[in-house]
Amino acid sequence: MTVQQEATADGATEAQEPLEVWIDQDLCTGDGICVQYAPEVFELDIDGLAYVKSPEDELLQSPGATTRVPLPLLTDVRDSAKECPGDCIHVRRVSDSVEVYGPDAE
Repeated sequence: MTVQQEATADGATEAQEPLEVWIDQDLCTGDGICVQYAPEVFELDIDGLAYVKSPEDELLQSPGATTRVPLPLLTDVRDSAKECPGDCIHVRRVSDSVEVYGPDAE
């Protein structure tokens, strides 16, 4: 299992399990904040809603489609979930599907 490390505000790092992200298009407002934070992970489609992209840059339009969160983009993906006006971005651990960032995070 690969463990990701995220820098904290004080410069320390905390171990992170692999994470994946998905968008609930029913709640998406189309503001595009996620695309501004992480265009490698998110994209607005012709319908004006945001979707996640595969590592090969393919738009994943199936409901509930997920993509892995690349370690260098973890902070940007986390911030996009926090700033999303529609509260539609969900970031969860791959191992147990527990949401760590987003509207359902504990």
